[in-house]
Amino acid sequence: FGLTLFAGLATGIGGATVLFAKHTNTRFLSVSLGFSAGVMIYVSFIEIFVKAKDSLVAALGDKPGYWATTGAFFGGMLLTALIDKCVPSYENPHEMHKIEEIDEQPTDKKLLRMGMFSALAIAIHNFPEGLATFTATLKDPALGVSIALAIAIHNIPEGIAVAVPIYF
Repeated sequence: FGLTLFAGLATGIGGATVLFAKHTNTRFLSVSLGFSAGVMIYVSFIEIFVKAKDSLVAALGDKPGYWATTGAFFGGMLLTALIDKCVPSYENPHEMHKIEEIDEQPTDKKLLRMGMFSALAIAIHNFPEGLATFTATLKDPALGVSIALAIAIHNIPEGIAVAVPIYF
């Protein structure tokens, strides 16, 4: 439980980076988001994709395992695109805008809604990570420590990616 808690709370370390930005700083925002995106892409392609392929090949055989891995990869991209299209453009965080274009502060109701959806997304995302850390630790404590550390390292840029845009 402690390892799972450690890995999950690492998101707060990344989120704490907003405490170092005292005003609207587009350079800080760009560097923070670029760093977090780079780390997450690296982990996805170098670590997770290869392990998923190995697991699926072991379970399904060579050819079906490769097809399942490729299908899941592109299926995830399609699902993400569909979700992105379902979010209204005025609320979509993926629409390009300069920070200086924000001419009014959001209302408390909008901030509450944004905070609740962010919290929900993080909870949904972190739940399987916690389960993986916990079950790996039960099977092999050394493996659990390494998984918890890897997830914690992944969660730091995740916290940056969530906290910095909300802060600005």
